[in-house]
Amino acid sequence: MGELRKGQVRNLGLATAAFAVTFWAWNLIGPLSGSYSRQLALSPTQTSLLVAIPVLVGSLGRIPVGMLTDRLGGRRMFAIICFVSIVPVLFVGWSNSYGWLLFWGFLLGIPGTSFAVGIPFVNAWYEAPRRGFATGVFGAGMGGTALSAFFTPRLVEEFGRASAHLLMAAVLALMGVIMIGGSRNSPAWSPATTSALPGIKAAMKIKATWQCAFLYAVAFGGFVAFSTYLPTLLQNVYHYVQTDAGLRTAGFSIAAVVSRPLGGTLSDRIGPVKVLLVSLGGTVVMALVLALKPPVEVPAGVSFVLMAFFLGLGTGGVFALVAKLVEASRVGTVTGLVGAAGGLGGYFPPLVMGAVYTATGAYTIGYVLLAATALVALLYTLRAFRSV
Repeated sequence: MGELRKGQVRNLGLATAAFAVTFWAWNLIGPLSGSYSRQLALSPTQTSLLVAIPVLVGSLGRIPVGMLTDRLGGRRMFAIICFVSIVPVLFVGWSNSYGWLLFWGFLLGIPGTSFAVGIPFVNAWYEAPRRGFATGVFGAGMGGTALSAFFTPRLVEEFGRASAHLLMAAVLALMGVIMIGGSRNSPAWSPATTSALPGIKAAMKIKATWQCAFLYAVAFGGFVAFSTYLPTLLQNVYHYVQTDAGLRTAGFSIAAVVSRPLGGTLSDRIGPVKVLLVSLGGTVVMALVLALKPPVEVPAGVSFVLMAFFLGLGTGGVFALVAKLVEASRVGTVTGLVGAAGGLGGYFPPLVMGAVYTATGAYTIGYVLLAATALVALLYTLRAFRSV
């Protein structure tokens, strides 16, 4: 236990930093959606597809990445993802056609798989009563989307798109070297020796896998959808320039970053189910408020920030629930499946929002659909986890 405690803080900090850097890379397209739309004369639907495409690989890729983490360990997997991500980051910066942007944007999903590395890596470093706290702190690394929203448009304005992406590639290379040289796997971790496929089949037979996948699709999916599509929405509805839309999206992401570890810590104290009920109830209310198109700046801004806060609470609560319901040896595989569901939850809303805006000139229907989905998740949580 002494050896376990000795490396906890350093390895949690390094994992969180690596998660933040890879999530910044994952969200390079969203903050620049306005300029892509103008330069390539894209329709709202084409723009939303471009924004959503990295989310697809970032979602589905978490399943094999979670399995590889069980075999290779988080230290090596973090480094591999950082190094491999350099290629699509560079080519997205160099692409000037819609087709190539979609292709390299698809592969830009690779850095989004890092979540399935970090959860089992961090879980193994912490004893059961503190895993909600640990996964919540690690989850704050999703603040990489805030870093991207704030800095990416400014770096592109200052240095140009290719140079800004080159800088991101250099940061990824440095982070990979730091993870190889500075982090280590928990002494409590041992590599999985069995074939991965039976592990997936076994994880899919666990009821908690599907329950948590659904809840994470709502909570984390909502966060990802907003953090990637919000720059487009703010430019369309409130007519912000790209850098101002990025600044406000960064504020949205920071609110979720702050509330995610809070959700994990509160889950350790009062239980993850209560945290999820608060999260989903708040999401329902905020979605209905936003459907009314509140005026800028204070009503709309506060509503978006509160939405992010409630979604962040839920993301912290879900993985505290995973740690509570799933045995430690299967957390990596279950995390991959649940994480994939969360990412997929973020893939479809931007497409829906783009289609809704094209058809109606407003986002009202999209917000109402979000409120209805969160309400269903709330009622399911009440019914399914009475005894947890």
